[in-house]
Amino acid sequence: MLPVPKMTGPGQHPFKVAVVWRGDARARAEARPETSRFAAVFAVLERHGLAGEPAVWVEELADDVRAQLMAVDAVLVWVNPVTEDTGEDRRALDAVLREVAAAGILVSCHPDVIDRIGTKEVLVRTRELGWGTDTHLYASHAALAAEFPARVAEGPRVLKCSRGNGGIGVWKVERAAGPDVLVQEARDRSRRTMPLDAFLAERAADFAAGGPLVDQPFQARHLEGMVRCYVSGTRVAGFGAQYVTALASPEHGRAPPRLYSGPDDARFQHLRGLMEAEWIPEMTLLLGLVPDDLPVVWDADFLLGPKGAAGEDTYVLCEINASSVYPIPDEAHDTLAATLRHRLDDAHRPVERDAAFGG
Repeated sequence: MLPVPKMTGPGQHPFKVAVVWRGDARARAEARPETSRFAAVFAVLERHGLAGEPAVWVEELADDVRAQLMAVDAVLVWVNPVTEDTGEDRRALDAVLREVAAAGILVSCHPDVIDRIGTKEVLVRTRELGWGTDTHLYASHAALAAEFPARVAEGPRVLKCSRGNGGIGVWKVERAAGPDVLVQEARDRSRRTMPLDAFLAERAADFAAGGPLVDQPFQARHLEGMVRCYVSGTRVAGFGAQYVTALASPEHGRAPPRLYSGPDDARFQHLRGLMEAEWIPEMTLLLGLVPDDLPVVWDADFLLGPKGAAGEDTYVLCEINASSVYPIPDEAHDTLAATLRHRLDDAHRPVERDAAFGG
């Protein structure tokens, strides 16, 4: 269980909530709730009696950001693991967030929770759950070179870096003629045929950058679409449906935009039931978390697996996103704010009780 949030004393409402996203010094100075990308988040926080304030993350101004976060009751973070254009990562921010959380301030999502659910390693740690498949972890380049060739010989595999976003560090690999493999990069859909040994040699740089790597079988039904299940704490808050073509052959073109819907979307009630009744509780227990450790907004991406015995769809987890989940369905905003308000109120009540009795 992660640190318990600090408890604001009586008369100090509304709770102050910092909303963190990445920017530069000018963006930090000019940030306004009503003109930001997160205007809908600020609006819903206000409706739930929470005072939101922008807290733009600028690595060079880390001390200023730290001071700001130390003066609020909760921190909501929307910062990707990797910035595609600059290559910036979250290590400096995560160090600040750990300090802030250790001071008793609620941080969502806490870096330690991201380490457990928001990296590709979760696919291995939870592969025995109903969403799992034949997934493997390579902790070293030597392990990859020794084990991956036999697995890709049995069928196409998807190899993934532990951390990434936007298709960065994701490859579909399948056997071609002789010693060659056909490699497709999810980031730009580029394809190359090359010796397997050469492809594996390239991956040494990924381990040097922080590894490990994970692989799982390529799902034959991927062109039937991906379902993104949005969750707030332990409650499903909505869905996003999208046809994905990042690992499809070029003739399929680019994927159309994701279409959002609320938690009651009839198409996905079976998945909702599995998530709320089975998979989220099982995952939480398996990873050594408690329900309140889970982010106020996170998502799980599912591809369709093989049909079940009765012809029903099955679902295969391909990743969990916990670092920067936005945009979200309209209906998810209220659930997000309600979850946050509930957690802050729960942390606040013992202080009011102790104060009433002179504690």
